[in-house]
Amino acid sequence: MMTRHTQIRTTRREFLRTATTTVATVSAAPAILGAEDKSGSRPAITGHGEFTYECDHHWGQLPDNLEWRVTHGVCVDEAGLVYIKMRGEADKPTDTIVVFDPDGKYVRSFGKEFSGGGHGIDIRREDGQEFLYLSDTYHRLVAKTDLRGELVWALGYPREPGIYESRKTYSPTNLCFAPDGGFYIGDGYGSSYIHQYDRNAQWVRTWGGKGSEKGKMDTPHGMWLDDRLSREPSIVIADRANARLQYFSLDGEHLSFVEGVSFPADIDIRGDILLCPDLFARLALYDINNKLITYLGYDKAWYDHVVEDVDRGMAEIRRGITFKDGF
Repeated sequence: MMTRHTQIRTTRREFLRTATTTVATVSAAPAILGAEDKSGSRPAITGHGEFTYECDHHWGQLPDNLEWRVTHGVCVDEAGLVYIKMRGEADKPTDTIVVFDPDGKYVRSFGKEFSGGGHGIDIRREDGQEFLYLSDTYHRLVAKTDLRGELVWALGYPREPGIYESRKTYSPTNLCFAPDGGFYIGDGYGSSYIHQYDRNAQWVRTWGGKGSEKGKMDTPHGMWLDDRLSREPSIVIADRANARLQYFSLDGEHLSFVEGVSFPADIDIRGDILLCPDLFARLALYDINNKLITYLGYDKAWYDHVVEDVDRGMAEIRRGITFKDGF
């Protein structure tokens, strides 16, 4: 049942290595990268050495009836199709999941029901079929669908741990898969808890909560199962507002931190490389020992500009001002 996790890592790693690296396009301004000629005909280049990539800023053209509405998650199926999740607007329902072939040609779209909350998206093979797991921050749920958006089930906040007075304090941002067929949900925009479920979508345990000490989190925005060779399988969390990655055992026990990140938004693993997109306009690549290899899309002037904007936004949040688009 869990072979899909390994297969998708290999397939998606090959995609990242052979196709243009669109994630770098998101994390940096082309002019800041400074690698395009004046005519704009040459692609921007980012990274160095073995980890050097071209950025195709025109990949993934939408049909006329769609427009981008703050993109969040990306996943790739076994056929190589790329699924991009955007938030959309609650008062203007539109498809929130857009599917492209590897060359960026539009294939299909769906997911109007997630408008306003389209966020995390992950994919897994189960019993011979691939399924999408979708996090919705506006409707405060996680849904499982097939690859065309047909609903299998939807989960609201867990009542078993007794930590929520109402659904208003629950807003899941992302999830990751367990080796035994279960999964973990991160309440990133809600109360900063992690919720573990078994393969039948039954609640197992909850841990975390808001804080900065070991085992606590502040906006666990993204997560991944780190089962790289030579490492004990564990869950790594993008503990975003605490500016760190945090490792937990499969049962929720704190293991360690990875420091030196600034505002980590999510995590992905390809082969022995851990990728961490940073809301401060860069993508960090780490080796199997979590030592930094390089940044993609990094420019100090642009980084400082983004940090200033985010710091200003966080100050507004601390004063109790809410944002329509959030972070």
